[in-house]
Amino acid sequence: MLLRSHPQRVGMGRISRGWEGRYYEDFEPGDVYIHPYGRTVTENDNIWFSLLTMNTNEIHFNSDYSAETEWGRPLINSALTLAIVLGMSVMDVSQNAINLGWEEIKLPNPVFAGDTLYAQTEVLEKRESKSRPQMGIVKVKTIGYNQNNVPVIELKRTIMVWKKQHAPRHKTLDKRIKFAEGR
Repeated sequence: MLLRSHPQRVGMGRISRGWEGRYYEDFEPGDVYIHPYGRTVTENDNIWFSLLTMNTNEIHFNSDYSAETEWGRPLINSALTLAIVLGMSVMDVSQNAINLGWEEIKLPNPVFAGDTLYAQTEVLEKRESKSRPQMGIVKVKTIGYNQNNVPVIELKRTIMVWKKQHAPRHKTLDKRIKFAEGR
């Protein structure tokens, strides 16, 4: 169950806490989070990301070269696909967490310029942290898919998530609410 503050009346308006992300207490094995935003990947995204990361494989930026492959056009850099899909999951999964690792990254189908990516994440397991009692460990599986619901990336990741009462976000938001109350 998510814990949310009730809006507080201040003068003529209300102060409402926005979405803070999930804390350790909010994760339950079996839960699936459908991440709300899609992202259309462009040719420029692909070229810039490939050059920024010094990836010199022409399959990502040379249309003439790519025309000679079975796909007939440039493929989106798989590291860009990974970055976008992980980014989509942050607000639901790791807004209050630290990544511990990724495993079993699979790329079952290619991504092309113009594809729109979506993602969902399933909670696989959770446990208390043995070394940091203010946090817990959560393992999830994220699937990224295109506009035709064709999976393009699957991965498992382990995160260390703050418990709400210890989270830096919770503490900084409390300070910001006190500021808003004084307006």
